[in-house]
Amino acid sequence: MDIGPTASISENRERSWHTKTICSDCNSKNLNDKSNNFTITAGIYLLNRVGITKVRFFLLNKQMPAILTPLFGVIGLALAAAIFLSIKKQSAGGGKAEKISVQIQKGAMVFMTREFKLIALFAIALGAALFLFQKPEYRGPQSVAFFMGCLASSAAGYIGMKTATLANVRTCIAANETGAARALKIAFSGGAVMGLTVAAMGLLGLGTLFAIYAENKYLPEILEGFAMGASLVALFYRVGGGIFTKAADVGTDLVGKVEAGIPEDDPRNPGVIADNVGDNVGDVAGMGSDIFESYCGAQIATIAIASASAAAGVGYAATVGASESLLLQLPLILTTVGIVCSVLGILMVNLFANKDPAKSLRIGTIGAAALFIIASYGITSFFNLSSNLATAVLCGAVGGVLIGLITEHYTGGKPVRTIATQGETGVATLVICGLSVGLQSVVLPILTIAATLYGAYECAELYGVGLAAIGMLGTVGITMAIDAYGPIADNAGGIAEMAEMGDETREITDSLDVVGNTTAAIGKGFAIGAAGLAALALITAFIQKTGISLDLASPDSLRYFFVGLLIGGAVPFFNGSLTMDAVGKAAGSMIEEIRRQFREEPGILEGTVEPDSDRCIDIATKAATRSMVGPALLAVGTPIVVGFGFNFIGAEGAQAGAKTLAGCLIGALLGCVLLALFMSNAGGAWDNAKKHVEDGHNGGKGSETHAASVVGDTVGDPLKDTSGPSMNILINVMAIVSLVIAGLL
Repeated sequence: MDIGPTASISENRERSWHTKTICSDCNSKNLNDKSNNFTITAGIYLLNRVGITKVRFFLLNKQMPAILTPLFGVIGLALAAAIFLSIKKQSAGGGKAEKISVQIQKGAMVFMTREFKLIALFAIALGAALFLFQKPEYRGPQSVAFFMGCLASSAAGYIGMKTATLANVRTCIAANETGAARALKIAFSGGAVMGLTVAAMGLLGLGTLFAIYAENKYLPEILEGFAMGASLVALFYRVGGGIFTKAADVGTDLVGKVEAGIPEDDPRNPGVIADNVGDNVGDVAGMGSDIFESYCGAQIATIAIASASAAAGVGYAATVGASESLLLQLPLILTTVGIVCSVLGILMVNLFANKDPAKSLRIGTIGAAALFIIASYGITSFFNLSSNLATAVLCGAVGGVLIGLITEHYTGGKPVRTIATQGETGVATLVICGLSVGLQSVVLPILTIAATLYGAYECAELYGVGLAAIGMLGTVGITMAIDAYGPIADNAGGIAEMAEMGDETREITDSLDVVGNTTAAIGKGFAIGAAGLAALALITAFIQKTGISLDLASPDSLRYFFVGLLIGGAVPFFNGSLTMDAVGKAAGSMIEEIRRQFREEPGILEGTVEPDSDRCIDIATKAATRSMVGPALLAVGTPIVVGFGFNFIGAEGAQAGAKTLAGCLIGALLGCVLLALFMSNAGGAWDNAKKHVEDGHNGGKGSETHAASVVGDTVGDPLKDTSGPSMNILINVMAIVSLVIAGLL
């Protein structure tokens, strides 16, 4: 059995980038036939059948993405800026609440600045390596694209973080002065800025590169540089932010809640500000860069698959009624429409904000996905393409929604209540039950991804796999908005507690936070599924680009492939060890510092002396940046060592490096997705079990069950917020680095 083409295609790619063949049957149609005239009323003009054909021809002949994609990226950024300014105009309250918010902003900036410096060092090194060692035909443009990807992802993360640190206090004040509906709108608007920025920066970056290099036959290789830059930034922001936030969270809770017996978010705790900073740098900036990486990677992988398939003579174009040019453009066309659907989803949430928060957010998410699916069928119809392409998009969109719903069940449904009940008999039974829930939660999402993959392949073969990834990520604007809403609502509750705004305000912020915890858990599940599907598309593009033949009947092929499979399967476990160890050590340093301040300054616990929060922020920041080197080298270095290492020791002409690396990527993909789902869902279930107890169930606060649930939550925190999300980054970085070096293997 052979997997992939039988001969290398990367050296012989010859294309016509401006084809005059718009659809497979245009030449057989009479373009002047007006018997099928129809009208589209937009209040301005009437188009007949001939008019639509002319528009279709113009858009394709002029490279539609080069025209519209960057434009819609600019429009998306303009909308994000407008929402940002509207948030900024809201009252920050002044007094203690605003002072706390400023502290959170400053702490976040300290982290982002240090992370950016570390990113810059890695970016310069990798950019120089691309320019020096890549093929002369495209090394210059690819290096430029790499730095563009770095800047776009960094900008998206920074804007999201900046917005979140402004929206948190304004959500708090709105809850105190106006009520839940207004607070929900502000918190969600903060998330919407993040969502629109992620989508818009992707469209602007990729659209600009497409416009510049549309006629360059190495367009896919150039775009791969952009994806690699985005992945590098995601690696540092997501993993580094995760280490920061969990070091602060674990250290703060263990000393404050467990040892000192003071409430969560108590202003007397020196680590509370650092904990709130972590919500913004890890769950907003980090998640934004994570999704941005998958969003861009899915589009670029689909373009690369179309390009490689055409060069290998695979008949996708004839199968689906498209020209090669259109297949290259379609991913960007779809995501351009996707941002419009995201904006409409954001409007839906605001329209129904007076209803139940969870219901309004769900309406926005499902509504945007439904609109995107309808639009996908409309696009294929407009360009006279096979509806199978839109069905592949449908597979991805439905798969994303299902993974979100499954995640919601395991992290907010009956399993959570079961964990809480098990806590009545002690810590051990609660932890065991949480592990069981986490393991079980892996099964249905994996089956969903498998079904998505199968359905998409049936629709359009390997190209359909890429479209499915786009289907899952097409409405990233609304998806990211809802995910970023959670940390903002959480921060608002913390500020309300620290500013002593009273039980009524805290009740409102807690209700928003409960929904935010669920949306955050759903977001993590979605991010895992999206990362897995995007990585699969990238791996597919890698196999096509290298032209390797994985003949399972050949012992030689099996030898390289399975060795790589085992190596790749071990990498996620090593990465998990590195990140968990980093959180443990950083949390230990945080614990020592908080204990020192309580011991040396008794006035802190008495409320007469302010704690030194800056010191705790500094400890968490240094620990995060220092601990990032190992995971970064592992993610970037593994494909390089495996690929070139086995090329060196393998049999001449056997493509040993490419075959081993293909196995390594598949093994890493499976390990990453399985571990990510287990870690994220187990951690989310423990977290919500604790909140279930704190709401008065199973003994409530102060009970033995509550003490057990706090331990479970503490164990689960680094799983769901650090090690689990790091798996998304790991597999995408490995996949894109492999694709970038594929031409050298």
